[in-house]
Amino acid sequence: MGVSLDEIKKLKELTGVGLTDAKKALTEAEGDFDKALEAMRKKGLTKAEKRGEREAREGIIESYVHGDRIGVLVELNCETDFVARTDNFHELAHEIALQVAAMRPKWVSEADIPEEEKARKREELIAAAKNDPKNANKPEDILNKIIDGQLTKYYSELVLLDQPYWKDDSKTVGTLVKEGMAKLGENIVVRRIARFELGVTED
Repeated sequence: MGVSLDEIKKLKELTGVGLTDAKKALTEAEGDFDKALEAMRKKGLTKAEKRGEREAREGIIESYVHGDRIGVLVELNCETDFVARTDNFHELAHEIALQVAAMRPKWVSEADIPEEEKARKREELIAAAKNDPKNANKPEDILNKIIDGQLTKYYSELVLLDQPYWKDDSKTVGTLVKEGMAKLGENIVVRRIARFELGVTED
C-alpha cells in the first residue's frame, strides 16, 4: 500500500527517525498514521515521549473570554522562557483555551480523575448493564469489556487530552500538544485549566 510523502515527513518530525524508517512504519501499519505512531511510541522512538521526561517550569497563563459569558484560564508550561514567548507557543495555548471553552473538559488527563470518581462511575455502569435485559445472557467477561468501553468513551469526553481537537477531530488534544513539542523542541505540559460560565456552577 502506498503512503503519502506528507505523512512520512510528519511521522519523521514527531519521532525523530529517518525517512526510510518512517515510511517502513507507515507501510507496516497499512497507511494508518495513528497506528504507525503508536507502534513507534511502544518502541520508545518518539521525540515527544523523550521530551516528556524533561521538566517544564516556564510557560504562560492563557485567558479567553467568549461573549462575556464564558471565561477560561489555561496554564501551559514549557522548559524555557524563550519558547514561552514564541508565537507558536501562544497559539497552542489559545487553541487549548478555545477547546476548554467549547468542550467543557473536567480534567486535564486521566491521571487527574479521582479514584473515587472512577469507582463511582464504574459501579453506575455495572448497575445499568445488569438491569438491561439485552445483557441477561452475556458472560461476565463480555459485560466487563462493554463497561470498559463505556468508561473509555465517558472519560474521553471529559478528559482534555483525550478529547477530539475542536478544529480537527481526526486528532486528540494530546496529539496537538505532542505536535507542538515536536515543532518547538521542548517538553510542553498542560498544567491546569479552569472554566467559568455565567450563572453555571461547574461540578
